[in-house]
Amino acid sequence: MNNMIKSPMVRLINAEGEQAGIVSIEDANRLAHDAGLDLVEVAPNADPPVCRVMDYGKYKYQQAKKAQEGKKKQAQTQVKEMKFRPKIADHDFNFKMRKVLTFLEEHNRVKVSVQFRGREIAYKDSGRQLLERVAQEAEDLAVVVAMPKMEGRFMTMVLAPR
Repeated sequence: MNNMIKSPMVRLINAEGEQAGIVSIEDANRLAHDAGLDLVEVAPNADPPVCRVMDYGKYKYQQAKKAQEGKKKQAQTQVKEMKFRPKIADHDFNFKMRKVLTFLEEHNRVKVSVQFRGREIAYKDSGRQLLERVAQEAEDLAVVVAMPKMEGRFMTMVLAPR
C-alpha cells in the first residue's frame, strides 16, 4: 500500500476503475495522493504488479461487511432431539409432536428417539410404528433423512425441514 510497493513500474487502475496503463511507482503514488486516496497493490504476482487507486479504509470496511453477510446467510441448523417411549399416551404424543413441528418450523433437524426399557426391547415393532407415525404427521414440514434404526436401547430416525 502507498510507499510500501517495491516494484519500479506498475499497471495502474484509477479511482473510476479504468486502466491508466503502465506507469512508474512515483507517478502512481502522486496520482493517488492528488486524489486524496491510497495506492493499493491488488495483484502483486502479475508482471508488472497491478495497483489500484482507492480509499483503503472504505475497501476494508466493505470486505468486512461482505464477510459478515456471508456468515448471516450460513443459517446455523441444529439437531434437536425428542425422546418417546413405546407405550406413550395420546396426549403426551400430541404434546411432543407439537414440539417436533416447532423445531422443524425453526429450520432445525430433529432426531426422534424411542427409548426401550427392560423387556420392551423385545417389541421393536411398536417403536418402529411410533416413528412411522411421527414421520407421517410431519410429512408436510419434513423429510426423513435417516430411516429408523436401532442404536443400543434406542431406535432413532432423523427428520430434516423441507
